[in-house]
Amino acid sequence: AMPATRAILLLPALHAVAAFSPLSPPSLSKIPSAVSSIRPLSLRNSRKVGPYMFDTKVFQKETIEFSVNPDPSKEDILRGGRDKFPLVKKAFEGIKKIGVIGWGSQAPAQGQNLADTLKEIGSDIKVTVGLRAGSPSWKAAQAVGFSEADGTLGEQSAVIKESDLVMLLISDAAQANDYKSKIEPLIKPGATLGLSHGFLLGHLESIGETFRKDINVVLVAPKGMGPSVRRLYEQGKTVNGAGINSSFAVHQDATGRATEIALGWAIAIGSPFVFETTLKEEYCSDIYGERGILLGAVHGIVEVLFRRYMSQGMTPEDAFKNSCESITGPITKTISKKGILSVYQMFQGEDKKRFEEAYSASYTPAKDVLAEIYDEVKSGNEIRSVIMHGDRFEKFPIGKIDATFTWKVGEKVRAARKEDQIPLNPTTAGMYVATMMAQIDVLRENGHSYTEIVNESVIEAVDSLCPYMHAKGVAFMVDNCSRTARLGSRKWAPRFDYMLEQQACADLDAKKGVNQGMIDKFVSNPVHHAVNECCQLRPPVDISTTGASTAQDDLSFTFRESVKN
Repeated sequence: AMPATRAILLLPALHAVAAFSPLSPPSLSKIPSAVSSIRPLSLRNSRKVGPYMFDTKVFQKETIEFSVNPDPSKEDILRGGRDKFPLVKKAFEGIKKIGVIGWGSQAPAQGQNLADTLKEIGSDIKVTVGLRAGSPSWKAAQAVGFSEADGTLGEQSAVIKESDLVMLLISDAAQANDYKSKIEPLIKPGATLGLSHGFLLGHLESIGETFRKDINVVLVAPKGMGPSVRRLYEQGKTVNGAGINSSFAVHQDATGRATEIALGWAIAIGSPFVFETTLKEEYCSDIYGERGILLGAVHGIVEVLFRRYMSQGMTPEDAFKNSCESITGPITKTISKKGILSVYQMFQGEDKKRFEEAYSASYTPAKDVLAEIYDEVKSGNEIRSVIMHGDRFEKFPIGKIDATFTWKVGEKVRAARKEDQIPLNPTTAGMYVATMMAQIDVLRENGHSYTEIVNESVIEAVDSLCPYMHAKGVAFMVDNCSRTARLGSRKWAPRFDYMLEQQACADLDAKKGVNQGMIDKFVSNPVHHAVNECCQLRPPVDISTTGASTAQDDLSFTFRESVKN
């Protein structure tokens, strides 16, 4: 049979028509024309339809006002903590075995956290990691306690067949290739398919497929890389919990218990607060975000400012400090605890003017790229790009980026770092904050909820990814995230680099000055209220990125040598 990915390549334009329609895709023979039939992704607009409110009989939810006039928005959240762990037993009623399928960025963290939580509350539910026979990840799973001898490590197909909750955490490309043919037929009727990314839904819709109707389909998506999910869980053992916020979604509820299962999963892996989304909104905001300020944009910003500062006479070391170190140090640390606006408010006099000039010059070119990224994700083009790369992966594996001059200088700077001497550069702050705000505004304009906007554009950046970038480098972070994120950051970082140099830097050189109207909109943006609310919900500890941990920090074993012809 022809693989689904090959079918996409045969008729990309026609499949684009069917993809992401809010209705069931029509047969291709009935589509009159690709141009006239293309429909944009239908997203909920919280400002028109209303906030997310979910029901749970197991947990105590809260309603938070994340935004006030002129854009009021209330949403339900579930606050986490180790004191909630005993409720997981009730949420998981009827589940005897949980299969964690895969061993990439998320699986090691979520598998260990689930196993530890269930052991702590005295549950007899077994967590079993399922891997392909001969997988290079087998030893990595054994190293943190999963074992064939006690039934917590097994061959992928067997684990799927036996599990009541199948947490499918293999790569997005592998899900697209294998789900309908090799995975879904093995899932028991009445079982729950658990995803941590909505990518699979986007792929299925693009080929006119759906999930089997006799299973639950839920999502729990931590807003951070897997190692941070594990490390903060470990740190939280002494402070009633710490972790990475998670979104959850219920796409299909075949048993009537899908919501409780999803919430139980989110609490069990240590999420400090949980908010609702949909699979569609999650993959749009997530794939978009990692190509933006989370990875691709910050990579591009550092590259362009590093060169710019050297051209202005700085040494390579000082240029790196004023670009990369300034972002991963004082700028994002301030945002984490005090909000975005506080970075602007730290500057006075000439420095404040330099921030405003950089913001004014950077916002529009950054938003130009971000709007393009969102359109590419929304249309399905970015998903197809990831899947097609999966077909080329054996011949053209992903290379690393840490060997270039910028990142070699970074290694020297980190080795000699004195934390209290890292500069807070106003130009760097203006460009970074402008790009973050542009990303936020694109999501607002496309109707995403404030919880999703803040978590995907702010919290994941400042509380999960940037701490790792600060400790080990932006290059390390780009090379140790999911394959989809690695691809996206490599693809879009050069676009940010080019646009910011050709437009933002050119405007700065031309001394075009401050766009006061743009600054006023920044200061009055309603997202600041939502950011401040989320800051109050953050874990009571900062992530420890280098201490002892069973987190799978280094994913270098997933890089493969190029196939020699």
